[in-house]
Amino acid sequence: MGCFVLTVSDTRTPDTDTSGRAIRELLEAAGHHVTGHLIVRDEPDDVADHVRARLDDAATQVVITTGGTGLTSRDGTYEAVSALLDKRLDGFGELFRMLSYQEIGAAAMLSRALAGSARGTAVFVLPGSEHAVRLAMTRLIVPELGHVVQQVSR
Repeated sequence: MGCFVLTVSDTRTPDTDTSGRAIRELLEAAGHHVTGHLIVRDEPDDVADHVRARLDDAATQVVITTGGTGLTSRDGTYEAVSALLDKRLDGFGELFRMLSYQEIGAAAMLSRALAGSARGTAVFVLPGSEHAVRLAMTRLIVPELGHVVQQVSR
């Protein structure tokens, strides 16, 4: 699958973007192709614009974002991306929070991770924590990515 990785952060740089790097490495290790990656500030309009651009890219079947899913005033990824979705995959967020709860307890409820489809593209919105990214990628996304893309493209 062709996958684009978007890191949403006001502070990450290419050198400190461990979450985005982890996503790319896990995708490539599973045989997927990373069509590109970018770091963008946590500005909802900018996030939405970059995701929209990937939805128009024929080489990209999957967009994965990391960061901006918390509750602070600067966390706007959830709102920016959820407004673009045609369909939501509610089970993704539910399963992610369940798995997170097993590791970090009640703080898992603070995650607004989500997934869905937009214009025939699978979209996953992950927290900015490298540990959370690795959990979502290894337990949920990588094992089902082919199936999700097949369903979204029908």
